Amino acid sequence: MAGMAESSDLSASGPGLNALEATWAVIPLFNEATVIGDVITELRQRIPHVVCVDDGSHDESAATAEAAGARVLRHPHNLGQGAALQTGIAYARARSGCRYIVTFDADGQHDVEDAVAMVERAETEDLAIVLGSRFLDDRTQPGLLKKAVLKTAVAVSNLATGMRLSDAHNGLRVLRHDAALSVDLNQDRMAHASEIIEQLGRTGLPWAEHPVHIRYTEYSKAKGQSVLNSINILADLVIR
Repeated sequence: MAGMAESSDLSASGPGLNALEATWAVIPLFNEATVIGDVITELRQRIPHVVCVDDGSHDESAATAEAAGARVLRHPHNLGQGAALQTGIAYARARSGCRYIVTFDADGQHDVEDAVAMVERAETEDLAIVLGSRFLDDRTQPGLLKKAVLKTAVAVSNLATGMRLSDAHNGLRVLRHDAALSVDLNQDRMAHASEIIEQLGRTGLPWAEHPVHIRYTEYSKAKGQSVLNSINILADLVIR
């Protein structure tokens, strides 16, 4: 967010504070009015601080998110998921006491308990970065074609970023405040997923992958989790 001062006050990270109380969840939001209320309500039961970035939605997404208890920031026009993520991360890391940031999708495909486990792992193991992977256990069933495309994207991303991940395009991440300060996304569309990995890898901060469950519902497929979208992601990577 242009012109927004970022606070370095981490006084809330002192001993005894529950890590989840010092965590902000960031949700890029575009035309998700039918599901976002339930997503936020479930998330806030474990992670009370939620900021949604409404990226030029044409429906009631922003109002629904606010009614569910989220802080809502608005882009006047659709700028893309990368831009929404950057706005949300910049806002969250400027909050006094923010220790961790969770990036979380709006369509209900992520499991709140996975996010909680990732924050707790970051706290326990002193990790600055915890990246979700759908390929570290067998809970997620993406289908053979989608899996092949995603694995190809992993190989391309690993070559470009120098990191060795099992899942390069998973939107569930935990960033400690120092890691979040390194994020400066310029890729507005899907290539931001590789850009953020590249930027985080350059920090040299301790990181790990964590097994997560991705729920492929008819709704989430319609909103961009189809095989065609995976191919578009791969094309975006190659062009970049």
